[in-house]
Amino acid sequence: MKSVMKWNGNGNNHLFPEFPSLFDDFLTRDLFQLPFRAVSNVNSVPAVNVKETDTAFELEMAAPGMEKKDFKVELEQDTLVISVQKENKTEKNSEDGKYSRKEFSYQSFSRSFNLPEDLVKADEISANYKDGILHIMVPKKEPAKPKLLKQISIT
Repeated sequence: MKSVMKWNGNGNNHLFPEFPSLFDDFLTRDLFQLPFRAVSNVNSVPAVNVKETDTAFELEMAAPGMEKKDFKVELEQDTLVISVQKENKTEKNSEDGKYSRKEFSYQSFSRSFNLPEDLVKADEISANYKDGILHIMVPKKEPAKPKLLKQISIT
């Protein structure tokens, strides 16, 4: 007798790929890390593009839906820290004055970047947020010139 459901090699079926097989790795599977797609993007951190030029480090972080006031950019010793904390509150009231729905959502993340020691101009770091992208410019110091070696003739 042929099977109605087709199973692939990892124990998941094609009709419901989010549900793992009950007997596949039953004793070793962590039940809190099931592969549900709806939960997978909750704690996502935006990717950052880092570009190094001769004069600066340029960072770009895509963070749409944020506002300039949500960002905090700090330099702690030689570590650049970019953090975001955003809070959304919505409340919909019924006509009789009692609220029927009140929702809160919070979003926060932090990224840290180690900068080369004694290579950046800390007081000239700038940042701006435009069209959903945070741009950070970290200027470099001029490289130290090698000390002049002068041969002195003995007379």
